[in-house]
Amino acid sequence: MDETLIDKLGILADAAKYDASCASSGAKRRQGGAEGLGSTTGAGICHAYTPDGRCVSLLKILLTNYCLFDCAYCINRRSSNVRRARFSVDEVVRLTIGFYKRNCIEGLFLSSGIIRSPDHTMEQMMLVARTLRRDHGFAGYIHLKTIPEASPWLIEQAGLWADRLSINLELPSDLSLKAFAPEKDGASIKAVMGQVNERIVEAKEERRRFSPAGQSTQMIVGADDATDRSVLETSDTLYRRYGLRRVYYSAFSPIPEASSALPVKAPPLQRENRLYQADWLLRYYGFTVEEIAAGGDGGMLDLGIDPKLAWALKNRARFPIDVNRADRELLLRVPGLGARAVDKIISARRHNRLRLEDVARLSSGLKRARAFLIAADHHPAGLTDRLDLRQKLVAPPRQLSLF
Repeated sequence: MDETLIDKLGILADAAKYDASCASSGAKRRQGGAEGLGSTTGAGICHAYTPDGRCVSLLKILLTNYCLFDCAYCINRRSSNVRRARFSVDEVVRLTIGFYKRNCIEGLFLSSGIIRSPDHTMEQMMLVARTLRRDHGFAGYIHLKTIPEASPWLIEQAGLWADRLSINLELPSDLSLKAFAPEKDGASIKAVMGQVNERIVEAKEERRRFSPAGQSTQMIVGADDATDRSVLETSDTLYRRYGLRRVYYSAFSPIPEASSALPVKAPPLQRENRLYQADWLLRYYGFTVEEIAAGGDGGMLDLGIDPKLAWALKNRARFPIDVNRADRELLLRVPGLGARAVDKIISARRHNRLRLEDVARLSSGLKRARAFLIAADHHPAGLTDRLDLRQKLVAPPRQLSLF
């Protein structure tokens, strides 16, 4: 690898670190075969995890960090004074194959600044994926960041070669997007999401290939004054209308020479974590945005405890519930019980009345769950009414030692 290419890699890999939406969840197992190259199986510079626990290593880079746009929150904006670089299509292909043959990666995550025009940039990214697939038989995972302003035909071509497409919404409201990224349009972004979703649905019905791992998006948290409630309302709408696989939340990071309209300090990283936990409750636990938001105050999630526990503490009248009789929906709302543990409990109670020690074997979260459960040998009286229940369930923060 020549020094110029190494220098470009250093710049464009670092520039890509701000994009969180590089997970490979949803990719099917696929092998390149005797004549091909790569796979989506096994374990390996960016690590992503599939739903069945497989670890997939991805080369995560930008095609270029030059950009025609001047989004206030972006380190690579047009007016930013950063080192710039640009890969050719052939260079990205060579890097991907080279890292794969060294057993460093199993796939590619490719995003880009906007150069010349949205169509030109989208075409270059699509050509990377097509060249890898068609000319080199590459069967590994490919995730392309699509450009909403590009022509629908180019975006459809990208979906033919990529495993996943993602389109960053950037900010939770159209007003914020207009204020901080006036060259972007929330309506056009959502229109492309709709187009991609239609093609994914059609491809499944016709049993053909089009972005088989779905589509995702990313929102920056803390750059504007949006509350956690409004962020989750936007996510909920995206999941329902456009069938997104994931919404990724990225805590705003202050950048050099930033607009005075942006915050001087980054939001607490715990806020990003709580949004991910709340997102999980939306998608897999049957919670509504209103219920999750009610666990906090003023539209913001409680940073001190997870959203499920926050909801339970504000709905104590619904507890304790009988682990041997309660339906799945209610068991999923018990702090400490995950979806898998609930399914195990429902299966086990068909054969025996469960005692507390049985629940402990089926779930590692019994410490938090026991105050909210009735079991064959456990009948808590007034436990959920204790004023100090929160303190008893949440371990106090510890000062870590350096030695």
